[in-house]
Amino acid sequence: MAEKIAALDSLCAQARILPVITVRQAAHILPLADALAAGGLRTLEVTLRSSHGLTAIRTLRRERPQLCVGVGTVLDRTMLAEAEAAGAQFVVSPGCTAELLQAALESPLPLLPGAGSASDLMLGHGLGYRRFKLFPAEVCGGVAALQAFAGPFPGIRFCPTGGVRPGNLREYMAQPNVMCVGGSWMLDAEAMDRGDWASVERLTREAVALLD
Repeated sequence: MAEKIAALDSLCAQARILPVITVRQAAHILPLADALAAGGLRTLEVTLRSSHGLTAIRTLRRERPQLCVGVGTVLDRTMLAEAEAAGAQFVVSPGCTAELLQAALESPLPLLPGAGSASDLMLGHGLGYRRFKLFPAEVCGGVAALQAFAGPFPGIRFCPTGGVRPGNLREYMAQPNVMCVGGSWMLDAEAMDRGDWASVERLTREAVALLD
């Protein structure tokens, strides 16, 4: 577990912003990843919210080996195994279940489990987890929740996701127990549908610039 925690710390420090990607068309996989990378985001979370998710992971691992490609929206042991087989480098889930947490202990991939309550954190903590995705961050209390969790859980750090946007990005990143944030505001659906990758790159650059 110590090695997995170190791996998550390293990739989150490098990422700072983790783009949460739902691939709408297979033809979008490479140009979308290229636009994000050109804008400064090279650590990607490809969700399994569409039928193209696993294909995207396999394609990116083969065609863009310089990127760090993880998988999101993993809900159970089966999805974890599929993500591992596809070549994902890390795993993100929207919540915690004993089954998934235990399965991830047996997997070589580091898991960033979702948590929205003290009970979720205690469940993961009991199995050795120290890095979590706060989700949905704004609904769960946002910055105030992070500050409240800091007291009873001093060794835990978070990737808040869900409601993070340019207007509150800096406030989230200023919290000592935040290691990076997740978001999708740079992935404008209309721009992607019309193949306007320059807009995706511009929005990505603007997001990264907020952290400078």
